[in-house]
Amino acid sequence: MTVTASQIFIATITLSVLFGPLVTGAQQPGKVYRIGFLGATSPVGYAPQVEAFRAGLRDFGYVEGRNLKIEFRWAEGNYARLPGLAAELVRLKPDVLVTHAGAGTRAAKHATTTIPIVFGVAGDAVALGLVENLARPGGNVTGSSFFFPELNAKRLEVLKEAVPRVSRVGVLLNPDNPANVATLRAMEEAARSLKVRLQSVEVRRPTEFEGAFTTLMKGHVEALAVYDDAMFIAEAVRIADLARSNRLPTIGFIEYAKAGGLLAFGVNFSDLWRGAARFVDKIFKGAQPADLPVEQPTKFELIVNLGAAKALGLTISPSLLVRADRVIE
Repeated sequence: MTVTASQIFIATITLSVLFGPLVTGAQQPGKVYRIGFLGATSPVGYAPQVEAFRAGLRDFGYVEGRNLKIEFRWAEGNYARLPGLAAELVRLKPDVLVTHAGAGTRAAKHATTTIPIVFGVAGDAVALGLVENLARPGGNVTGSSFFFPELNAKRLEVLKEAVPRVSRVGVLLNPDNPANVATLRAMEEAARSLKVRLQSVEVRRPTEFEGAFTTLMKGHVEALAVYDDAMFIAEAVRIADLARSNRLPTIGFIEYAKAGGLLAFGVNFSDLWRGAARFVDKIFKGAQPADLPVEQPTKFELIVNLGAAKALGLTISPSLLVRADRVIE
């Protein structure tokens, strides 16, 4: 049977109509996608979160060395370096910038208005000026956000329940974190209702923790609250060790209890970072950050570290243990 050129043309059009939608949004064959990763802390301290992100990317078929390249830049806890590192990544023209925390996301946002930006986790994204609103972020930024001030205020309640005698609580603050003002305000309101006094101490660099604890102990604090600053997360083990050596009951983020802290109440950062890969995948397939709603975690975990309690000579109430999502022996 002879096939004319017109018949071939018609058949080609028909096939494209029938099967075109099946490949819409699929990965482009042979393309190597590029991510610029702006880290506020260090590759060692933030390794669990990065691995969770990589695992999420693999779930969507992106494998480094095959169809994915990630360029990392780390501020090593020095947030003043973030703008320069962000500008450096922008010059590489990645397909998407990935970062975390208010400071990292602000630096990325100031560096570019065109390259899509995904923040793996940040505090109140609207209050920090990262997005216009959660449902319609606008601009070139989206990601996962949580109720940072309210979460830290709730931690004081849990700490007071665990250690009722506490009347003076120390708070570690990174003054370079833009979420400080609203967070400290919420904690002060909670402290007044609990009849607790707060003493805040600033820590800008990983080398300043020892001095901060010296200041806290001179101020006669009886417990410590550690909030979710990116540098504090990366230095969770060091903070927990210093708290234990100074015999301070403490509360912080989930990773902090795992590192040896007494209590944790917070969100699972590894889950959020694995979910960040979903944003990246959508952007690779053509979605715009402005149209991708900011996601918020709905699960908050309470963790009690009984090993830390024993070391401090504390007995945790049965009511708190019953409510705990996890108890570390």
